Amino acid sequence: MISAIPRLGSRKVKGTPTDQALIGLTHIAIPVAASKIKIDNKWRKLLERHLSIDLEKEISGAKEFNSKIGEIIEVKSNTHSIKIFLIGVGENKLIDQRKLGAILGRRIKGSPIKLLSLCPQDEQQAIVHLNGLALSNYSWNLKSTKKSEPIEFLISDEFKSAINRSEVLVEATWKARDLIHTPSNIKTPKWVADQAKKMAKENQLSIRVKSGREIAKFGGLKAVGNSSKKNPPCFVEISYKPKKSGSKGKQIPHVVLVGKGITFDTGGVSLKRPYDMMTAMKTDMAGAAAVLLATVAAAKLNLNVRITTLLMLAENALSATSQRPSDVIEHFDGTTVEVINTDAEGRLVLADGLAYADLNLAPDYLIDVATLTGAATLGLSRHFAALYTRDNLMAKKFHEIGEVTGDRIWQMPLVDDYAIALESDIADLNHTADKYDFEAGSVTAALFLERFAGNRRWFHLDIAGPARSESDSGENPKGGTGYGVRLLTEWMAQL
Repeated sequence: MISAIPRLGSRKVKGTPTDQALIGLTHIAIPVAASKIKIDNKWRKLLERHLSIDLEKEISGAKEFNSKIGEIIEVKSNTHSIKIFLIGVGENKLIDQRKLGAILGRRIKGSPIKLLSLCPQDEQQAIVHLNGLALSNYSWNLKSTKKSEPIEFLISDEFKSAINRSEVLVEATWKARDLIHTPSNIKTPKWVADQAKKMAKENQLSIRVKSGREIAKFGGLKAVGNSSKKNPPCFVEISYKPKKSGSKGKQIPHVVLVGKGITFDTGGVSLKRPYDMMTAMKTDMAGAAAVLLATVAAAKLNLNVRITTLLMLAENALSATSQRPSDVIEHFDGTTVEVINTDAEGRLVLADGLAYADLNLAPDYLIDVATLTGAATLGLSRHFAALYTRDNLMAKKFHEIGEVTGDRIWQMPLVDDYAIALESDIADLNHTADKYDFEAGSVTAALFLERFAGNRRWFHLDIAGPARSESDSGENPKGGTGYGVRLLTEWMAQL
């Protein structure tokens, strides 16, 4: 179960605010930069008159308050139960608003409150600020106790369009987190496919689910997923077409998203060591969750881009039907691959998805998203995803968007000299680059995947680090973060 997604709304604070704007509020957040209140003077006068407080006096009386990002003075009015948060905004940059939102959200998490934040100064700030407020309040559990009451976040009514956009992004990210947190005894490949069907129906998306003989050519997906006879693999294809048509002489771009959807990863025959590493492996389908919900968000926002989303769903179990080290499999495009380590299963299912997209879908942009390698986490920590592509200009665009949304990326090199490590004596490729010991696991995994993308404009996001948080802090809960939903949605919105 989850607590209700926080409600987002607005209050009239532009022009001449009235006492009506204060009805029902429990908290008000007022931005302070360089020890000066940063709100409309009429609104400030209303607060000071109605609540019988002197805001400047409260600031000057606070010791060691320097208006740094997140510094808070908590003030209780003399005549009402409304609490005032005087919060430092630093330089008040766009990316600072995301941090402010998360700090405020954490401050009141778990309480049934109604907070009006006057921190955003423009439309973009309002979106990232609301995202931070709402996402920092996420919770998920299967406890039998009563759900917590919903929180309501409010901003100035001059930013009404920001509310709609933020609601879409927040809801999509929350739903991605829900999928990721769901235990794997519930979250089978079929269960995820069923959730995708429900979302497709709700958002008028077309969807096809294939399994059994229908995925006969998907050698990697079968090799991994057939390890579980109880929860067999399936392939999901979701399509979104915009209502608008392309302008004269300009074709609507076609984006194909491929998500790794390993609903649980034991490592297979190459069993994970130490065993406690497995407890987090219900999150190994975070890539599939991200691309699915980014597609849903795009549909809700009516983005003018065509999207085809492929979910490669399988359970990597240990059984009599598990693939073995030294097996050779044939992928969708006919490429043969020698399996070296069955715990490197993600690239095997993605290879089929990429090959299918290249041969059947003619994408303008081909993007795969996966919790793929521990090497990416070691190199970039849990704060950045590794981005691999030959398109440096678009990589820069991804980076800029990620800095705003919080889904941060770092472009990594595709070192062609390492490609020789993918050679095999008995197949076209080996999948773990064991031929030579370059010790660049994330790089060689990307080089392997690139072989299946043809000549497409291809991007590989290794989200093994930021897809899961080790602590409940900032915007993220402990566990699945929903990384990639906002990044992909905002990127597609700018195509």
